[in-house]
Amino acid sequence: MDVHGFHHLAIQVRDVERVTAFYRDVLGFSELKRHHRADGSLRSVWVGVPGGGFLALEEVSGEPEPGPFQNERPGLFLLAFRIPKEERARAVEGFARAGVPLEKETKWSVYVRDPEGNRVALSHHPED
Repeated sequence: MDVHGFHHLAIQVRDVERVTAFYRDVLGFSELKRHHRADGSLRSVWVGVPGGGFLALEEVSGEPEPGPFQNERPGLFLLAFRIPKEERARAVEGFARAGVPLEKETKWSVYVRDPEGNRVALSHHPED
């Protein structure tokens, strides 16, 4: 195999516009492309992930499954994005302004959830 890096991650969401607003307006990701169905309704929005690749937000009709931040189920746990250590306080303030509560903090990371409960981390590991 000749893998060249990360391409994209797709997340199924109920409210594409609301989740797009979180990644675009709160995290600052650029909106790359909107995909529509034959009837003109919105099917998917792609947002660029700084450093390469994109996040595809794909609409589904089901309800998000609420649950604790950590659990024992296998599968995708969280999306972790790199930030410089000196941006951490600004990120925490930005979440507070946007009404996004912190789920957890560690020495290197802050953890939140997007509007549908997907776990998101901003991390400056291994920078102390």
